[in-house]
Amino acid sequence: MDEPTFHDSSEGDLRCPLDESLKTAGSMSKPQEQSLHSKLQRMVTGRNGNGCSSDSSRPNQSLAISRMALNTNKAGMEGLDKDKIDRIILEASKGSRFYENEQKKESDTSQRLGMMKQKMETITERDKLRAIEVMDRLTNQLESARDLSRTIVHLDMDAFYAAVEMRDNPSLKNMPMAVGSMSMLCTSNYLARRFGVRAAMPGFIAKKLCPDLILVPSNFEKYHKASKKVQDILKAYDPNFCPMSLDEAYLDLTEHLANRQSLTEEERTYYKQDHNTKKKENNPCNLINEMKRHFVTFGLTDVEAVNEIRFRIEAETQLTASAGIAPNMMLAKVCSDKNKPNGQYKIEPTKDAVMNFVRTLPIRKVSGIGKVTERILKSLNIETCGDLYVQRGILHLLFSEVSSHQFLQTSLGLGSTIVQRSSERKSISVERTFKELSMPSDLYLKLNELCQSVSNQLHKEGLMGRTLTIKLKTVKFEVKSRSTSLSSPTNALEAIYKSASELLRVEINSCQHDPLKLRLMGRYAEVCLSTI
Repeated sequence: MDEPTFHDSSEGDLRCPLDESLKTAGSMSKPQEQSLHSKLQRMVTGRNGNGCSSDSSRPNQSLAISRMALNTNKAGMEGLDKDKIDRIILEASKGSRFYENEQKKESDTSQRLGMMKQKMETITERDKLRAIEVMDRLTNQLESARDLSRTIVHLDMDAFYAAVEMRDNPSLKNMPMAVGSMSMLCTSNYLARRFGVRAAMPGFIAKKLCPDLILVPSNFEKYHKASKKVQDILKAYDPNFCPMSLDEAYLDLTEHLANRQSLTEEERTYYKQDHNTKKKENNPCNLINEMKRHFVTFGLTDVEAVNEIRFRIEAETQLTASAGIAPNMMLAKVCSDKNKPNGQYKIEPTKDAVMNFVRTLPIRKVSGIGKVTERILKSLNIETCGDLYVQRGILHLLFSEVSSHQFLQTSLGLGSTIVQRSSERKSISVERTFKELSMPSDLYLKLNELCQSVSNQLHKEGLMGRTLTIKLKTVKFEVKSRSTSLSSPTNALEAIYKSASELLRVEINSCQHDPLKLRLMGRYAEVCLSTI
């Protein structure tokens, strides 16, 4: 069984487990165990207690819908008619390659659940008690190292690509819109999300959910420019901030907050122009009064510092950001989603505050727990992070040591407290999703466009690469990749395209009986140590 992976790694930072009542709840009673087996059986077979399919007229549709179902844990998706949206998604998807791919993935997940069920049947009560002892010893070790001394911030731009497009075309602001194409969306604005439209959804499904949806093609040159302005602001608060993508980053504000105590009011005062108000240039007094209204002085606390960061970002880019403030990266990321859009949320740096927050936190809110892992955990009656602790013994027996330990750390509200950006860029990558392409001339043209982008980035960062890889995703959602090593490091477009086009040619020739039809292409240069 493939194990779940988590993006946040914990350096170990704890003190004491959950309530004593939870400490003794790791072993299940016989009725609970029987209920768990029954639930696993139903999830594996898709049948109800009478041995009949829960939807005998559409057995395959029930398989696909659990993967394609609306994720109401995402910002902007709260309170929607989930059943109605799921039905529309199902009906719009039937017969498509997207639907077939989701069914295949769902079948794979069901096989994993079947393997888990078989393993569950071999576990004895003695095994469970020993597993709980192991996890309790680990809990004590983690608790003894809990670190609440750092102030970690996760900053996440609100519907970033869509926000940039709405900023540059204000007529889009009051309309449901998304960035992408009929084949796949990059993101959607909050109006579109009220219809269930979200990122990583095929555009043709999104149009069924929202017939008036406006699709805007992506423009990554604009997004990179906006992202650079944001990152220039973040550097002032943490020179070692860690960008995770164009629209999100982690910061450690601990040092800044110590230095902030000596900043004057003038150094904590910023001006934001109201871009929606016309300046009254003919009356200097009016202009001065207008400027005074837009000067804001921020306080000395962490909450004020983050408010200041978000204020400066909006003043500079006319884009809003949300933020989470917490003692570690895992919690900070969860918090940044709490008050979206254009808000922030803080967990106080105390153990009680952390435990109260995670105890009822849905597992899907945790970065790294996706829909597959969520389904597997729910088959074990695990819905919240508090449940992860209750079932710590079972998790230790069913999952790898790395995964079960990560689940335990999550249940205790632990995550990395070290925000560190890589001192050396290992690779430059570019990836694009597009409408179906099958003509070789079109494929080579798209490849040249991507190679140009990679070459430009290598030149910009003063780097050269030696290992070239192209990544291809077919219309059947199959992912293929091919790599080659150059004779010497380079950042020249000609050399990059020559090698990449040869890799593409090999792939095209290998598909002569079934022409290569792509919907995504990506390529990257693995950067060596030498620089220009």
